Amino acid sequence: MNKKILLIEDEVKLARFVELELKYEGYDVTVCHDGRVGFDEFQKNEYDLILLDLMLPGLNGIEICRRIRKQSEIPIIMLTAKDEVIDKVAGLDSGADDYMTKPFAIEELLARMRVALKRVRPEAVQKNVYTCGDLTLDADKHLVKVDEDTIDLTKKEYDLLLYLLKSKNIVLSREQILNQVWGYNYIGETNVVDVYVRYLRSKIDEPYNKKFIHTIRGVGYYIKDEEQE
Repeated sequence: MNKKILLIEDEVKLARFVELELKYEGYDVTVCHDGRVGFDEFQKNEYDLILLDLMLPGLNGIEICRRIRKQSEIPIIMLTAKDEVIDKVAGLDSGADDYMTKPFAIEELLARMRVALKRVRPEAVQKNVYTCGDLTLDADKHLVKVDEDTIDLTKKEYDLLLYLLKSKNIVLSREQILNQVWGYNYIGETNVVDVYVRYLRSKIDEPYNKKFIHTIRGVGYYIKDEEQE
């Protein structure tokens, strides 16, 4: 199976050039020109490696890298026009595996990608298993447990919980949740998110006297470990 690459780069011509070169080498490539769109794409789909620009509209590369590292050990190579040591250090400190300065030779990028893809991170073995304290969601098995008890969820309840867990410790607005879980073309009650949060809490929070799902009044919801309260 071809390796899946997510390229987040706002220079359209450069992004197109890299995309064509990678496809020629047999990679499956998804391109995003906006940081926030790129991060949402990472959350929605599985990738093998991310090529990430530093200066991006929406969210910058450093912030994207930090958010990704909260939930995944996917290899990340930063691409940027900046060549200052402090920028390289910031990129690596945020969790990037490697750093390339523009302009770069495509052959060198391909070589660095091969090296990054060969690295085996122990944390990546269970990349489809999401945990939060005593709560576990196994996406491969479509299984949810709290304190070793299997929790029976509807499809929408499961999709909502998965999105919250993938974004653990990140506050999500109702609009973000609505778009990701119900879809951009959803037509219906605007309070559906609040209703389903209550459904979830009645199944994973209340019966176990725990508080996984938290509310930020006027903003939205997020999920975090109980002990972080």
